[in-house]
Amino acid sequence: MKKQELPSLPLFTDKFLAETAHLNICEVGIYIKLICWCWTKKRGVTEEEAIKIVNDEEHNKSTKYILKEFFYYDSVGTGKFKHKRLEQEFEYLTLYYANKRRSGRVGGLNSTKQTASKMQPPISIPISIPNNNNSNFEIFWNKLFTKKGSKKIAKIRYLKECEDEDPEKISIIFNSFIKAIKEEKYIPHVATWLNQRRFEDEDVKPFNIGPTLIEKMKKIGYKHIGSQDHYEQFTKDNKKWKVHKWKKDAIIEEDK
Repeated sequence: MKKQELPSLPLFTDKFLAETAHLNICEVGIYIKLICWCWTKKRGVTEEEAIKIVNDEEHNKSTKYILKEFFYYDSVGTGKFKHKRLEQEFEYLTLYYANKRRSGRVGGLNSTKQTASKMQPPISIPISIPNNNNSNFEIFWNKLFTKKGSKKIAKIRYLKECEDEDPEKISIIFNSFIKAIKEEKYIPHVATWLNQRRFEDEDVKPFNIGPTLIEKMKKIGYKHIGSQDHYEQFTKDNKKWKVHKWKKDAIIEEDK
């Protein structure tokens, strides 16, 4: 199915208002224009294309800000900025209409209705701030190498998306993710990264964390004596050593 064949762009108003509450009216307009363009034309946009779409030199800075705040840069694939929720909606509707056409050919209208009834559209969940886990967010925030964007918005996203997650693990995944980005301008805001649940993506999972690394070191004669930031601490031959928890090329370093 071509992109143009999808009838409309779903907009979950409660989620949209919550996620754009910090934007001014011009920034909201830029955001709407970019997601509409991406939906009707293609599934990605370059920075240069976005500036041409907005077509207002006075708002070039705001356009770049919206790209970094709500889109992620697909450096491995298309080399364009993409919107994760648009990707999900596109995949859902593509599958929905494909099944609908197939059901119509095979079983007529009754089969189509049965297939459609089984497919539930994504449910929008309004953003709320739980009363607990504030300390977990502070642990997460304090361990970040780069704290880009609003801490207040990041806290809202963390409490919504990471309520049951280990804050140290999430911080390690985020730090691993940003270290792979060569240009600083492509580093997303922390709130955006959390909101897109990028910590679930396979390409940003840490290489080693916790027991796996500890057991590996024990097998080659090192004794585990504790943890510090992103390192596990060991002792051997009356010397102290530390090993990074997630770097693939982790080298045992003497803890001086």
